[in-house]
Amino acid sequence: MMVATTAFYVFAAITIAAAFMVIAARNPVHSVLYLILAFFNAAALFVLIGAEFLAMILVIVYVGAVAVLFMFVVMMLDINFTELREGVLQYLPIGALVGVILVVEVLLVVGGIAVGPLSPDVAAAPAPMSSDVENTRALGQLLYTQYIYFFQIAGLILLVAMIGAIVLTLRQREGVRKQSIAAQNARTREDAVELVDIKPGSGI
Repeated sequence: MMVATTAFYVFAAITIAAAFMVIAARNPVHSVLYLILAFFNAAALFVLIGAEFLAMILVIVYVGAVAVLFMFVVMMLDINFTELREGVLQYLPIGALVGVILVVEVLLVVGGIAVGPLSPDVAAAPAPMSSDVENTRALGQLLYTQYIYFFQIAGLILLVAMIGAIVLTLRQREGVRKQSIAAQNARTREDAVELVDIKPGSGI
């Protein structure tokens, strides 16, 4: 029990520190690396509570796909971060207002739970955990039955985000040859094939 408690505090402390460095680092690539570190430690916390499936999903999906994709997008966009930092102060009041609202909402939720716990009718029903149902199977039963619509909406949002990343990295460059499907389909045999009569021994 002492080892699990020590591991929890170590992983939690590293996760909080890495999350702070994500927003404090000046280089966006360094921010992504700190984000990957935070994901790994959060996955370790999931393992400590017995949610090994969520831990693997966090590592495979977020570290292996989302974080790496974000890093490549940041590197390919070639953003001038010096110009972006010059206009940070004009967005500071809006950012501070949003931050204050989020902090107040979190305090209201935490304070409400501490003062008046949720009634059994309002609280979410626990997952059907028994000796013959694994963690992964129980989670799949909930996702694909009770929360199937929310699961599909989340997948749609991720698809839109992926398409948005592709659109942002698509650049219009002059002098670069691109495929034109309409022009290819409109070609005839006379346009594509040329018969040349070469005399023997003359070469091409």
